[in-house]
Amino acid sequence: MTPDSPTPTPPRPEASSLSSNGIGAWRLWVPLLLQAALVVAVPAHHAYTYLTGQRIVLQTLPADPYDPLRGHYQTLSYEISRPDRLQLLPGGKELFGQSRRNPRHFSFFLVLEAPIVKAVTAPMPWQPVRISAKQPTDLAANQIALKGEVRGQRIAYGIERYYMPEERRDRVNNDIIQVQNRGNNFVVEVRVDDRGNAVPVSLWVGDRNYRF
Repeated sequence: MTPDSPTPTPPRPEASSLSSNGIGAWRLWVPLLLQAALVVAVPAHHAYTYLTGQRIVLQTLPADPYDPLRGHYQTLSYEISRPDRLQLLPGGKELFGQSRRNPRHFSFFLVLEAPIVKAVTAPMPWQPVRISAKQPTDLAANQIALKGEVRGQRIAYGIERYYMPEERRDRVNNDIIQVQNRGNNFVVEVRVDDRGNAVPVSLWVGDRNYRF
């Protein structure tokens, strides 16, 4: 090639090649973008509650000994989910007595108090002491207000469902059965923020702790 010869132009990629490369790139990035979107979509108040919330412990109701846990997401019931129990507390008759006769949807705050006796192994559950229609501002240092909702005849606190990895499910099941055969129940550790919202943190079965 002489100095005066024009520089050869490199061949252009075919349109089909560009199209296939573009499709391949999208196939790679779309799943990653979807996963990132799911992470971002986690409610911000859950993260706030987990990071800033106060640790408390709640007593569960007995689970079915033949099938205490099923699937990846489990459902728990608590003693504080019983309308007959809450109706006996100060302020409870006005709210829960009426809701049982006329089911409706409303929010409330349950004041819980830390146990006086400290457990050696598993933590002791906090005890409910009163009910308030509005968030109380006169809490003692050993008290906290947990926000709940009445949905017809059901009481919920937003901590009824949790995730249990499959590889730990059988072990947790066996521990629950053994504990309940001894006449005991298991407790759940949750964190409650300054607005009364709660997130589950871990499950105590006897002296064994399983984090969610």
